Amino acid sequence: YGKEHCTIHYIKYDTLYTVVLKRLQYWIGQAQMDEDRLLDRFLKSGDRQRQAEITRAKKDLVKAEKRLSELDDLFAKLYEDRAKNAVSERNYAMLSGRYQDEQIQLEADVKKLKEALNQTVAGKDNAERWISIIRKYTNLAELTAPLLNELIDKIVVHEATKDENGKRVQEIDIYYRFVGMID
Repeated sequence: YGKEHCTIHYIKYDTLYTVVLKRLQYWIGQAQMDEDRLLDRFLKSGDRQRQAEITRAKKDLVKAEKRLSELDDLFAKLYEDRAKNAVSERNYAMLSGRYQDEQIQLEADVKKLKEALNQTVAGKDNAERWISIIRKYTNLAELTAPLLNELIDKIVVHEATKDENGKRVQEIDIYYRFVGMID
């Protein structure tokens, strides 16, 4: 039995509800005051994270595409070796099967990486989409499941700590759909 490495942090429902409601009301108010300024703020807050994701995805993409090219060369050499009887039928079947499995996996990885790059690069479109969604909620008084599903990806509740005055403090990260964590 492995030890549980994740811990679950609890927060009162009313407290979480109030925090999320107030944050959404804040963003709605910001959108009503100046959408262009809010859009610029979203883009700047996600730039560092977005650039790191783009760099990693590009690096992984180059690596996967290079390996696909290597596999093409290996297939050609393996075929030539088989034609010359330099490799047995059994080994040919085994190696070509491995190469083919790796090729299929790499092609799927390349597709996912390209999609991830396209989504990451589409930061402005995503921010504009999020703003257009929150524009619908002018007088937000309560949270509903459809609203939360439309606006929020996830909420991370951190472990509670005590500040210098002994007051309980608990950090909450809200990850919004399309724009991520922007607080």
